[in-house]
Amino acid sequence: MSLTAQMKRLQLQRWSSTVLAPQARATNRLHQQLCSAGCRHNSTAAAVESQATSQNGITADEAAAELKRQIRKMHKRKSELQYPSPPVEAASKSAKLAALHARLYLPSRLPLQTLARTLVDASADSNSDFNNKSLATLGDDLLNSYTTEHLICTYPRLPLSVIFAATYAYVGPQTLASMTREWGVDFASIPGGEVDPGLLQFKRVEPGTELEEKGSLRPYAEKKWKKTVTSQIFYDDQFGQASQRSKSGVTADEASSTFIRAVVGAIYLHAGRTAAKRFFEQHFLSRHLDISSLFNFSQPSRDLARLCARENFERPIAKIISETGRLSRHPVFLVGIFSGQDKLGEAAGASLVEARERASLSALKGWYLYSPLNVRVPSSMEEEGATPWKPAYVDLGEVIV
Repeated sequence: MSLTAQMKRLQLQRWSSTVLAPQARATNRLHQQLCSAGCRHNSTAAAVESQATSQNGITADEAAAELKRQIRKMHKRKSELQYPSPPVEAASKSAKLAALHARLYLPSRLPLQTLARTLVDASADSNSDFNNKSLATLGDDLLNSYTTEHLICTYPRLPLSVIFAATYAYVGPQTLASMTREWGVDFASIPGGEVDPGLLQFKRVEPGTELEEKGSLRPYAEKKWKKTVTSQIFYDDQFGQASQRSKSGVTADEASSTFIRAVVGAIYLHAGRTAAKRFFEQHFLSRHLDISSLFNFSQPSRDLARLCARENFERPIAKIISETGRLSRHPVFLVGIFSGQDKLGEAAGASLVEARERASLSALKGWYLYSPLNVRVPSSMEEEGATPWKPAYVDLGEVIV
């Protein structure tokens, strides 16, 4: 080998060492930072290191810029791990969140950042500025108000126990939990800053944890007094039940119901009262509910007699309308309940007693399921250009036994 060739080879080696030395030092620093971030970045660190060491066709400045970009990305990733819930800027990059917004046909004035906040339960992030607790409180009041006024104005004679059951059927926790699944909302295994904002995040209650009642106990709980309708109004929730919760977390049904209530509250704040009312009608009142199946009379004949006495009707009398097979194994009797010349109800049964009870039950349902024409609710007066209000029909109430 000539002397000129040896000199060129030495110069090339010195030049390559001066170029690759900063790159190697930067790679070492990157490796140390990635290792200090925790074991969750080991696979990423190996990929970045191999990428940095295999770059042969770029300059040293480009390699250093790429390494700085990767370092900033890892620092951002590390900061996200410190948050109990996803950062606000991550909402605009979530495909799940955008799909949920479009699937529910939410108003365009409702931003993705607020929708992402409705998916963060208070058990996942205790900061009230980032969880859905305040939105859920507003949405819960709106749902209860819209549901109650619809039931009372549409069926003004419903007993209070039936109103409790119907309200629970429309906006109860189990109904809201099923709606969450119908909307295609998935649950996050563990809440955290790196979780997709389109997932419902909450701290799950441990299996076997005993639930405690919210608020103060009923005064008759220890004495085992009879549970009455009055006590349900004063001491229980809007469904006439004693709410329960756990200090260590929430159940999936509780987190789902809180999420849907928060969505209603967010729509009300961003899009207004009209949009919230329309959302309620489309997603809640559109569900079919057979209210006649919610009645449970233990002694319908006695209740019907008391009702007729209160309304100054003639005493109800059971009469056989028709019968067949009285002496056979399967007789059928058609019995009607009459108050004077008016027939209040009729039903068929395998015996005279059964047919009479069923006819009394039919008469009671006919009374309590009365619905006036052209039903209007008080919230309709808040709409622009509403016609003058006419007082709604108010009944005397159910028969107190």
